[in-house]
Amino acid sequence: MEPHGTQPSDGISPGSTSHVGHGHGHGHSDSPVPLGPVAAKVVVGLLVAIAIAVIAGAIALWPSEQSVDIPLPFQTTGGGAVTTEAGTVTSQSIGSCGSPDAGRPFSGNPTPPVNDSYECQRSIIDITTGDDAGKRTVLEIAPGPGQPDLRTGEGIRLVKQTDPAGAVQYSFNDYSRGLPLSIIVAVFAVVICVVARWRGFRALVGLVIAFAVLVVFMLPALLDGAPAIPVALVAGAIILYAVLYLAHGVNLRTSSALLGTLTSMGLAAVLSYVAIRMTHLTGLSEEQNTEVQTYITHVSITGLLLAGFIIGSLGVLNDVTITQASAAFELASVDKTASRREIFGAAMRVGRDHIASTVYTLVLAYAGGALPLLLLFSVAGRSFQDVLTGDAVAIEIVRSSVGGVALALSVPLTTAIAVLLARPITSSRTSPSPRAAKPARSRGSGRHSA
Repeated sequence: MEPHGTQPSDGISPGSTSHVGHGHGHGHSDSPVPLGPVAAKVVVGLLVAIAIAVIAGAIALWPSEQSVDIPLPFQTTGGGAVTTEAGTVTSQSIGSCGSPDAGRPFSGNPTPPVNDSYECQRSIIDITTGDDAGKRTVLEIAPGPGQPDLRTGEGIRLVKQTDPAGAVQYSFNDYSRGLPLSIIVAVFAVVICVVARWRGFRALVGLVIAFAVLVVFMLPALLDGAPAIPVALVAGAIILYAVLYLAHGVNLRTSSALLGTLTSMGLAAVLSYVAIRMTHLTGLSEEQNTEVQTYITHVSITGLLLAGFIIGSLGVLNDVTITQASAAFELASVDKTASRREIFGAAMRVGRDHIASTVYTLVLAYAGGALPLLLLFSVAGRSFQDVLTGDAVAIEIVRSSVGGVALALSVPLTTAIAVLLARPITSSRTSPSPRAAKPARSRGSGRHSA
C-alpha cells in the first residue's frame, strides 16, 4: 500500500499535491510542509503496525488441537455425533399409530399397528441417502404445538440412530432447505454482482472470508477458553482488513475508513465491557447461552456477550466509516479550493443524516429479532419497567446503545482522518483567499500581473 493513492478523487496524487503547494505557497520561504503526505505516512504506518499486532495476536490466540466432548443433548444413543440422512415424503395420512416399523427402515409397505388405541399423522418416507438409501420408513407424529406438519413431496432430514439392540432408528430432524437456500443465495450473489459489478464480487469474497474467520479462528478460540475481548478484536480486525480492502480497493480513502473503523471497534469493546459490568448482564435468559453454561462450562457467557457485541457492531461501523471517507474525498476532489474546515463541515452534514438513519436501522434490527420475546412479555402481566430491565431485553438495549455510541463517534473520527488525507495543509491561510486566487491563475500571466 503506497502512501499516495492512484485515484484522482483521492486528491493526494503527487501531481495534485505539487500543484497545490506551488499555487498557494510561492513567495513564502517559511511555507509549512503539506500535511497530506505526512498524514498518509502516519496512517499507513499505523495500519501496518496494527496489522502486525493482529497477526501476532492471531498466532498467540490460535486454538489448540484439543478435542471437546460432544454435549449430552447433541449425542446419539451410542454417544457419537448426530448424523442425518435425506428423505422425501411419499404419502401422508391420519390413521392408527403404533406400527412396529415406525422409524425403522423397510421395503414395501409398513406393518399395520397391532391396535387402534390412538390416531396420529402417518408419513411414509423414502430414504434417499446413506446405507438405507432406496428403503422406506414411517414416521408417526402425534398432533401438538411445535410438531411438523408434513406434506407429500416435501424433502426432510432424518436423524439416524442405533438403539441398544443395534437396530437402526430414524426420526424427524428438520425440513431439507439445501436447494431453496442455494437458490436464494445465488440470486443474492447475482444481483450484487450485476449491480455492483466487480466491486460487488469482491465484497462477496470478503463476506466469505469473514465467515471463514469466525468458523476457523474465533469460535474454536472461544471454545479453547481464550479471553473473549482479544479474540473478538483480532477476528474483527482481520475481517475489516479483508472486507474493506477487497470491496473498496487499496487506497488512502479505504485506509482512512479502516483506521476509523478499527478505532471505533476498540471503543465499542471498551463500552461493551463497561456496560455489561454496570448492568450485571448474565445472558442466561437465552436458551442457547444456558446450554453453553451447562455443557461447556469453561466458556464464559459474559465473554460470549462481549464478543457478540463487538462483532455485531462491525457491519454498521463499516457502512458509516466508508461513507464518510468517500464523502470527504469526493468533496475535496470536486472543490479544489475548499479548505479542510469546509470539507469537514460538509462531510459532517452528510454524516449526521447517516447517523440518524442508521440508528433507526440498528435499534429496529435488534427489536425485530426480539419480537417473540416481547410478545411473550406482553401477555405475562409484568410491568413495563420489569420487562425493560429484565436480562433478555436489557441485553438488546445495551447492545443497541453501545453500537449507537460507537457509530456516532466513528463519524467525526473517520471524517477528520479522511480530510487530513484528502486536503494537505498549505500556506494558503497566509496568502489571499484561494477562491479569489483561482480565477487569477486561470486567466493567464498578463491578467494576473494587472
